[in-house]
Amino acid sequence: MKVGLFIPCYVDQFYPNAAIATLQLLEKLGVEVGYPLNQTCCGQPMANSGYEHLAGGCNELFADNFRDFDYIVCPSGSCTLHIKHHLHTKDEAEAAQIRHRVYELTEFLTDILKVEKLEASFPHKVGLHQSCHGQRGLHTSQMTELVAEDFSKPRKLLNMVKGLEIMPLSRPDECCGFGGTFCVAEEAVSSKMGEDRVADHLEHGVEYITAGDLSCLMHMEGILHRQGSKVGVIHIAEILNANGN
Repeated sequence: MKVGLFIPCYVDQFYPNAAIATLQLLEKLGVEVGYPLNQTCCGQPMANSGYEHLAGGCNELFADNFRDFDYIVCPSGSCTLHIKHHLHTKDEAEAAQIRHRVYELTEFLTDILKVEKLEASFPHKVGLHQSCHGQRGLHTSQMTELVAEDFSKPRKLLNMVKGLEIMPLSRPDECCGFGGTFCVAEEAVSSKMGEDRVADHLEHGVEYITAGDLSCLMHMEGILHRQGSKVGVIHIAEILNANGN
């Protein structure tokens, strides 16, 4: 199995440790990982702003970078969802194949590798943020408004981590308010939603907030910082790759 590691721009620029943890975790699990050095933005910012027609260069470059891999894995639900739904190239048959082969990290670990055991330790109280793109777009977890069996791929993986305690939340799948360009267009609403989301975690005594989307974590980290909170944010890959610190 040959896997292409797709690292979004903001992860590369602001949270490189999450990218490194993703690589190390996959290699620990016996995966052959390649990292195309000339990968750039997937085009999501243009598409979300109504300019998807300007993302053609991003799409073609993505196909050039990742066409030869069996799977493409990304530590970001939003960027994964964008490629799954919006990758179009001059060779539409090839684009369809690439869309089918791209996976968010936790769904790849549970659905493709079928991981049942992890050698990881993270002795902390953790709040799990179910990011909207992962939950409602990629279906990595069940939505509470549905009368259906509960499941969460991120939670299943976190339960394999020694010493980790997942703290229950009052509103486990509420949006944090980031929403990409939404936080710019609706700054006040976005901030209030983020404050409410953070408050739920704080009320339940978490030491860390984790998620599969660093965009959400970045939004909540800013709120925590302005509040002077000692609660940290950490990408789920860093926990699944942790050795007890």
